[in-house]
Amino acid sequence: MSNSSINILLLGSGGREDALAWGLRQSPSCGDLLAAPGNPGIARWADCLAIDPADPDKVVALARERNVGLVVVGPEAPLVAGVADACREAGIPVFGPSAAAAMLEGSKGFTKDLCAAEGIPTARFVRLADTQAALDALDEFGLPVVIKADGLAAGKGVTVALTRDEAEQAVRDLGGAPLVIEEFLDGEEASLFALVDGPEALFLASAQDHKRVGEGDTGPNTGGMGAYSPAPVLTDALRDRAMAEIVVPTAAAMERAGTPFSGLLYAGLMLTAEGPKLIEYNVRFGDPECEAIVPLLKGDLAALLLSVAEGRLGQVRPEVSDSTSMTVVMCAEGYPGMPRKGGLIDGIEAAERVPGVTVFHAGTARHGSGALLSAGGRVLAVTAVGPTLAEARALAYQGVDAIEFADGFHRRDIGWRELERKP
Repeated sequence: MSNSSINILLLGSGGREDALAWGLRQSPSCGDLLAAPGNPGIARWADCLAIDPADPDKVVALARERNVGLVVVGPEAPLVAGVADACREAGIPVFGPSAAAAMLEGSKGFTKDLCAAEGIPTARFVRLADTQAALDALDEFGLPVVIKADGLAAGKGVTVALTRDEAEQAVRDLGGAPLVIEEFLDGEEASLFALVDGPEALFLASAQDHKRVGEGDTGPNTGGMGAYSPAPVLTDALRDRAMAEIVVPTAAAMERAGTPFSGLLYAGLMLTAEGPKLIEYNVRFGDPECEAIVPLLKGDLAALLLSVAEGRLGQVRPEVSDSTSMTVVMCAEGYPGMPRKGGLIDGIEAAERVPGVTVFHAGTARHGSGALLSAGGRVLAVTAVGPTLAEARALAYQGVDAIEFADGFHRRDIGWRELERKP
């Protein structure tokens, strides 16, 4: 390693973290790469250690013990638990926001109130924490209507109710917990990813994911069945407008409040006839969008994340390939309900012999015999990079078809909207 290399600790155990580990391992400035707790895919790139990534004291102790110069927080739970705060207090650079800034994801109501105060375009809403009051409030909204759990829901916790009965059931299912009721926004969704350092925000990438479990975007919502990047529907003009009207005012408001944001801010957008409107924020890379975005990032990913962690975002500009990527998620039967675990997986090496294909592990485990088994709902994220979306899609499905996973399923139509626009 060069004299400028740093040891990095990556927190998390999913497909997003496998993609980040893959990208960090290729970074010239990356020295030792550690992951907590990691997974069998991440173990290809990093030394995996069995500690709780949401325990601030254990994370700081490990970082000190291994001379870590950058902590990268993958999932949202450690951020809301204050892991980034503990690292900063210990003088350890960390990529990820404070617990106070992570409220942009930790509480949908917090974000909606911020939007109202700052004039940020979003859906009309009410915040409630009483079942009867929420049922009564449904009268203020037409159908469809959106019901959201206020707190962390791991990409779930959102119901788009098409009937009054569905809306009432969604409210009752939350059992009086805080919730947000929103008007339904008509349009197409897109995801915008920005690096944020205090009041400064820099566009990084766009993507479009597929939340519904079934072909043609049907069935219940999931954590994501696939994604592609970039998302042409988010044109340069719409991107600039979203940055100016949504992301930059949010960063400025958080700075003024004394809770500056530092890290990756993911804006889920609805592209309406009036322009982009904020659906919700995530305060970290999305999953599976991360698996699609990281392979397109050029240059030194570790150095880029460190520049944000050290407050030097203004000195760097991310480089992104002009290629297109697609990620297809392979899930265990039963997902998103009760996924069947323990299914045998084979053929990953064959899949990665397809040009441009990398297979990221989202929910896998090693059996004592060394066999690879499914250990979650979303199991693998098969990603391909190609010159066009059609070519990336063809390569991704070649990779998928090389994998033997009898207990698995996947969608065959990832990217269908954009491909229909480009015959």
